[in-house]
Amino acid sequence: QVQLVESGGGLVQAGGSLRLSCAASGRTIRTYTMAWFRQAPGKEREFDIAISWSGGITYYADSVKGRFTISRDNAKNTVYLQMNSLKPEDTAVYYCAASTSARHQGPYDYWGQGTQVTVSS
Repeated sequence: QVQLVESGGGLVQAGGSLRLSCAASGRTIRTYTMAWFRQAPGKEREFDIAISWSGGITYYADSVKGRFTISRDNAKNTVYLQMNSLKPEDTAVYYCAASTSARHQGPYDYWGQGTQVTVSS
């Protein structure tokens, strides 16, 4: 089993930045595809960004290209999401997820509890 704990969420003004962290425990995530998803109020959870197990390949939703960056530190068993140029429409709960599949489409086997990001206009 893998436990994922997100942190770093909060309130930020439009145009600002936040860095989310996802700390894994239970087993190493070095062979997992890791991703971040978001769920806004009243909407379905949607994919934002993912990174391959090696960190060599990343996948982006169009809505975050050029603004969000995902990275991983396998030695620390941690994944990061750097969010820049935030918009009010980025307001959501952000979830970290881990997949044993090499495909960024998943399926994703493990999920964190989420961290709230609120972007004010």
